[in-house]
Amino acid sequence: MKFRFIASQADGRIVEGDIEARSVQDVLSYLAKNGLKPVSVKPIEEKGKASLFAPSISITDQIFLTKYLALMLRIGTGLLEAVNILIADFDKQAIRDILFEVRAALEAGQPFYTTFAKYPKIFSNVYINLVKAGEASGNLEKIFADLTETLTKQKDLRDQLRGALVYPVLLLIGSVLILVFLIMFALPKIANVFMEGGFNPPAFTKVVFAVGFFFNSYGLYILGFFAVLAFIALWLNSTSATFHKFLSNMVSGLPLVKTVLKKMALQRFASTLASLIKAGMPLTEALEITAGAVANEEARAALVRISREGLAKGLTIGEAFRREPFFPQTVTNLVAISERAGHLDEVLTTLSEFYTKEIDSSVKELVSFLEPALLLFIGVVIGVIALAIIVPIYQLTTQF
Repeated sequence: MKFRFIASQADGRIVEGDIEARSVQDVLSYLAKNGLKPVSVKPIEEKGKASLFAPSISITDQIFLTKYLALMLRIGTGLLEAVNILIADFDKQAIRDILFEVRAALEAGQPFYTTFAKYPKIFSNVYINLVKAGEASGNLEKIFADLTETLTKQKDLRDQLRGALVYPVLLLIGSVLILVFLIMFALPKIANVFMEGGFNPPAFTKVVFAVGFFFNSYGLYILGFFAVLAFIALWLNSTSATFHKFLSNMVSGLPLVKTVLKKMALQRFASTLASLIKAGMPLTEALEITAGAVANEEARAALVRISREGLAKGLTIGEAFRREPFFPQTVTNLVAISERAGHLDEVLTTLSEFYTKEIDSSVKELVSFLEPALLLFIGVVIGVIALAIIVPIYQLTTQF
């Protein structure tokens, strides 16, 4: 069971923290052993904390935490002392909570990475294994510095993608709202003017007016149906691996989207594997961890085969990569050359930077296609409605 304690030191300073213990008495014994006078000891409800804590640490928080740890270790600050300084300096409670756990684990003689491993939804498997490798090699300062750079690049890429897609998304939302207004509200009112005036419009106009009347009567039900359908799809995507795979395959099958997703998988592969190799991790283990981080089923399967059916059976890295069609020939050739030269991590870093630029170019290409496609679609719909209104008006004027 976990307890939160507040205690005073011999000099009167107040400290607080979390500790795993079987009872309040064990916590009091721990405080007495460390020369602390208890002020308050309360049990923590793990279920409530997990539901609130899990989504509250962003990638920006991870960057700050990792960067400050790297800086403190670089100037010679001890790990436990660095954690205590961060606890005092950070205002965000979610980060303080995890730092309390880190301190309690260190004081109990547990490895540093174990606390991060408790939160796999926040800290990736790559993050955890890099910290583990750095702790085992005594090179945590460099690991945290590399992690800071890697996380910063991930955040920059994510922000870049979001920024590029802002305008198309706003355009899509605006187009949908305009179409809903025209078809559900404006068109039926215009149609009523013609119908009540006793004018018999052409067949084309009648069809358009019928669509307007239909959406005016059942539009809210249709919108509600699609809203429920979207909610169910999101729920299944987060709970069902089969549905998530089906949805991913459907989206990744789109031509331009497929290109972007493949380049993103290659960038993540190169960046992650380079970081793990720099940390001194065995190549087969690094490939297995990278396979879980690429977020692409085809890339994941290829990396697992390279590790288990290639390297494990005595093939060279270059030979193992050449057997996988997912990786472009440029990548396989560079991997083979770097293997002979002994600079695989440097080549992978270069590949990561190359694909970061390629992703930017592909996203711009995708956006340049989406914008005119959306404008053309809404233009056609508005044109059809306008034509359906103009034709009977023209016929009416020619009768006089």
